[in-house]
Amino acid sequence: MNDRKTIDLEQGWEIMQKGITKLKNILEGLPEPQFISDDYMLLYTTIYNMCTQKPPHDYSQQLYDKYRESFEEYITSTVLPSLREKHDEFMLRELVKRWTNHKIMVRWLSRFFHYLDRYFIARRSLPPLNEVGLTCFRDLVYQDLKAKVRDAVISLIDQEREGEQIDRALLKNVLDIFVEIGMGQMDHYENDFEEDMLKGTAAYYSRKASNWILEDSCPDYMLKAEECLKREKDRVSHYLHSSSEPKLLEVGDLSRMFRLFSKIPRGLDPVSQIFKQHVTSEGTALVKQAEDAASNKKAEKKDVVGLQEQVFVRKVIELHDKYIAYVNECFQNHTLFHKALKEAFEIFCNKGVAGSSSAELLATFCDNILKKGGSEKLSDEAIEETLEKVVKLLAYISDKDLFAEFYRKKLARRLLFDKSANDDHERCILTKLKQQCGGQFTSKMEGMVTDLTLAKDNQVGFEEYLKNNPQANPGIDLTVTVLTTGFWPSYKSFDLNLPPEMVKCVELFREFYQTKTKHRKLTWMYSLGTCNIIGKFEPKTIELIVTTYQASALLLFNTSDRLSYSEIMTQLNLTDDDVVRLLHSLSCAKYKILNKEPNTKTISPTDYFEFNAKFTDKMRRIKIPLPPVDEKKKVIEDVDKDRRYAIDASIVRIMKSRKVLGHQQLVMECVEQLGRMFKPDFKAIKKRIEDLITRDYLERDKDNPNLFRYLA
Repeated sequence: MNDRKTIDLEQGWEIMQKGITKLKNILEGLPEPQFISDDYMLLYTTIYNMCTQKPPHDYSQQLYDKYRESFEEYITSTVLPSLREKHDEFMLRELVKRWTNHKIMVRWLSRFFHYLDRYFIARRSLPPLNEVGLTCFRDLVYQDLKAKVRDAVISLIDQEREGEQIDRALLKNVLDIFVEIGMGQMDHYENDFEEDMLKGTAAYYSRKASNWILEDSCPDYMLKAEECLKREKDRVSHYLHSSSEPKLLEVGDLSRMFRLFSKIPRGLDPVSQIFKQHVTSEGTALVKQAEDAASNKKAEKKDVVGLQEQVFVRKVIELHDKYIAYVNECFQNHTLFHKALKEAFEIFCNKGVAGSSSAELLATFCDNILKKGGSEKLSDEAIEETLEKVVKLLAYISDKDLFAEFYRKKLARRLLFDKSANDDHERCILTKLKQQCGGQFTSKMEGMVTDLTLAKDNQVGFEEYLKNNPQANPGIDLTVTVLTTGFWPSYKSFDLNLPPEMVKCVELFREFYQTKTKHRKLTWMYSLGTCNIIGKFEPKTIELIVTTYQASALLLFNTSDRLSYSEIMTQLNLTDDDVVRLLHSLSCAKYKILNKEPNTKTISPTDYFEFNAKFTDKMRRIKIPLPPVDEKKKVIEDVDKDRRYAIDASIVRIMKSRKVLGHQQLVMECVEQLGRMFKPDFKAIKKRIEDLITRDYLERDKDNPNLFRYLA
């Protein structure tokens, strides 16, 4: 082996070129003796030797390129000219012949060059020889002729529909090329042939059906329709790919049924009812699927449940896209089918999933799209489109006020913690919501977005103020976001005992704010604050990113080595719940900044705490999370309270204009007035009426207790 003579590239390629020319001659039908095993061994060994020579004589890469160039040269010099000079059926026959020959050529050449496949290609993760050969045909022949081929095939199918005899075997072979060229994928068959074929089919039968409806009786029409369906099925079995069958039959089915039944007085009523039942059952199945997935994941992490809910909303959007297309195209935008679709979606869109209402799911879905690092990674256009679809779904939700409150809470978190990915998208969805639900629905949210812009200006003003007053030195960097109470969700505000370092800052800001306005009172929301503090631990100094609550607790240990639970609670002036939450985050969670006695996983009022001087971490800057309070309960309570006010206002408005009204009528008018935002419960309305009577807004008629009078 070591005495083997080195083959240079030109010399080796000359041997290969002879073999390739012989193969081409055989394929072209020229007189050429067949390959014998000696020919094959010579070609294989030549490639083997040229690939196993020591560098710089290892010609693997050059041979890989020449393999591809052999196909390209043959296609451009021989195959394409022979195809371009033929048309229609003759071109199709030539194409089938050329494709068959090309596959033979690929099979033989990949055997000659087989050693490349085994080592060089495998190591470099390059496309295998077989794929390279087929790709050459796809890029040079198929891409060039696909439109001509498709039109020729569709023309033959139309001839057959009109009763002419055609060569079905030829069509089968041509359509197999569309399938095979995809190398395991159906996208070439679907996009380059099937899509146009289905459009053509729909147009063909639309023309036919229009004439039949005018000429034939109903039974004759149905017979002709049946016959056509049978023929289309036959077509699939003979030369179309089996995946085309359901699409081919569906295109005509719904449109034909719609046209047929629309000729009968009230004929569309039962069709729209069946449509409604079908959509309802599909939607309900999605709800059940999401319920099952959520209950299976309950045992695992919480965020996986969240992901299931994202998938659920995405599937509901897809379902809506699918059926709105049917309504617009197959059912000719008929109001009856729009109504059926609306009623179907209202049924299952108002069912919750895993304890979360649809209103909350939609708000969470939007939050995931709009916040930085959300699970939905979409382009700007896709985000706008998705938000538009969510707003359309909101039309089917009865508790729109609940959606608004959940959305407002999540919007607040995005804005306050700088989690919003794009300001334009935030404004875009508010515009869409405003168009759908009215200005009152979004006024607070719009106020929040504007507030944040003003707050930034305020901060700039504060920094200017500090620059111009050198004696006003806060000692630490302070950023304050001033918000308008009425726009934002209500937050618990406690008089947290701030550490002395922070008290000075707060006073300074108050003085600055007084210079701007004397009529506004500042209320500090420490529960929303964040703070960066430096922790000097024995191993190294680490910057800690914490909430204002956590910072206040940690700063107590600058003056005390050891503190009891009750001492911390007294010094901070916080409730039990808050103290437990923040001490747990500092002593029992991932980062143990404080040592706790006894060393257990829960916080109890008898515990003692010390600064953990030995604490260290590989990072120089760490964020210590404080688990948020579950806001769902509070949101629902807030919405209930707002609903009571809304029902009161509605009853008073109705009674003020009517003066006297029966119980039933008052309840119905109230439901109608409020229905755009939520579905008021009859019991709740009755309760509010009683309350208004005790507050002297209404009185019962002395003779008829079901009649109410308005008291001016």
